[in-house]
Amino acid sequence: MDELVASAVSHWAPRFTTNGVAVADFERVVGGLKDWDGWCPAWSAVGAEYEALGAEAVREGRLRSAGQHYVQAAVCHHFGKFLFVQDPVQMREAHLAAVRCLDAALPYLDPPGRRIEIPFEGSRLVGVLRLPHGPGPHPVVVMVPGLDSAKEEFRSTEELFLERGVGTFSVDGPGQGEAEYDLPIRGDWEVPGGAILDAVSAEPDIDPDRLAVWGVSLGGYYAPRIASGDSRVGACVALAGPYDFGECWGQLPDLTRRAFRARSRAESDEHAREIAHTLSLEGRTGSITCPLLVVTGRLDRLIPWQHASRLAEEAGETARLLLLDDGNHGCMNVAAKHRQKTADWVAAHLGAGK
Repeated sequence: MDELVASAVSHWAPRFTTNGVAVADFERVVGGLKDWDGWCPAWSAVGAEYEALGAEAVREGRLRSAGQHYVQAAVCHHFGKFLFVQDPVQMREAHLAAVRCLDAALPYLDPPGRRIEIPFEGSRLVGVLRLPHGPGPHPVVVMVPGLDSAKEEFRSTEELFLERGVGTFSVDGPGQGEAEYDLPIRGDWEVPGGAILDAVSAEPDIDPDRLAVWGVSLGGYYAPRIASGDSRVGACVALAGPYDFGECWGQLPDLTRRAFRARSRAESDEHAREIAHTLSLEGRTGSITCPLLVVTGRLDRLIPWQHASRLAEEAGETARLLLLDDGNHGCMNVAAKHRQKTADWVAAHLGAGK
């Protein structure tokens, strides 16, 4: 196993299986790799297997199974793409496959999903809306990915909210997923966040007075940044996000720095670090007036837990810090210690089921 493959496994292995990859698939892909160049093709091959199973299930009228197979295909293609920025052609091919498979899955999910495209600065932001069963209007949580995640990765997290009566809108913002090819990473997420909340609020069967935002990793910065600039946010969750991303630069894995350089359109490593410093909550935390749940792990090697502590401390009485001593980045290795608590917290603050 070469250095880059070892780095990916070391930093993110629990994330794969927590977010939907079968353990057997993870083991066979990683176990068969000789170098990083084989990463995207190997995951794409597994994704193609599940896509074929999904098509077979559709032909045979087994539509629930079709949705499950297509979701597996989407997440496998996504993880082939997620940090493979050194080959943009392969990366985009895998990404298009992930999008295609998720789109195929949406009508067969329970509850089903619907693709929504939001015009934004000459391009578009694309999200997936899923609403709980039963009459609306429903509360909704906007789910924001990080640097290398995208809406294709969020099915297992969506289920936790949906089971508690909270709708989900998983969306790719600037520098993420379907938007990353036209719109670079930016720090002022209150701007795209406002466009996203406008679109969600206008949807039928959604209660515009019961909206939350949730973000993971770099999305754990974007979510409170939205909350700092938009009073429509009724609750905010920041999972493993930075206070100032530039302060993390020196300890980030090479794969992460490469991805940030590519998705921020930086001209050099130093330029990328400068852009990373523009992703900062300095001077913004006092504007967060909604309830704020900040979750992090003391063993996070990418974004030190002190960033979360600073956010919670500056936000004051509205904030609660959940610091897990044995949690890694995103606390993916101890998911049961925070995921259900987070979903319960959001449901309670949005009055789900009432």
